[in-house]
Amino acid sequence: MRKEYNSKLKTYSQTLRKEMTKEERHLWYDCFKKIPYTVNRQKIIGNYIVDFYCASAKIVVELDGSQHFEKEGHEKDIERDKYLNSLGIQVLRFSNYDINNSFNDVCEEILRKIENG
Repeated sequence: MRKEYNSKLKTYSQTLRKEMTKEERHLWYDCFKKIPYTVNRQKIIGNYIVDFYCASAKIVVELDGSQHFEKEGHEKDIERDKYLNSLGIQVLRFSNYDINNSFNDVCEEILRKIENG
């Protein structure tokens, strides 16, 4: 199944890859680069750019900063998750707090979900 792709987001996704947050960098270099699965960062799916995507497991990993906990941000996340779920993609969300305080647990949970689909 081919997913829709908004080519207008390409430049922005490239910028996001170059300017990852410290939590994104930590997850990318200290978790995803060490596992035997391909994970893409700042992947365009439809009209959205997801933080991380493992195509083989159909899993998106989103890191949520403070804006995601405000009403408007939370509503946008719900809309995005519904769209991704409609494509058969599971969304895993972790807060920056989780990354900074429970990093090993986050990595273990992500790996478990990838391995078990």
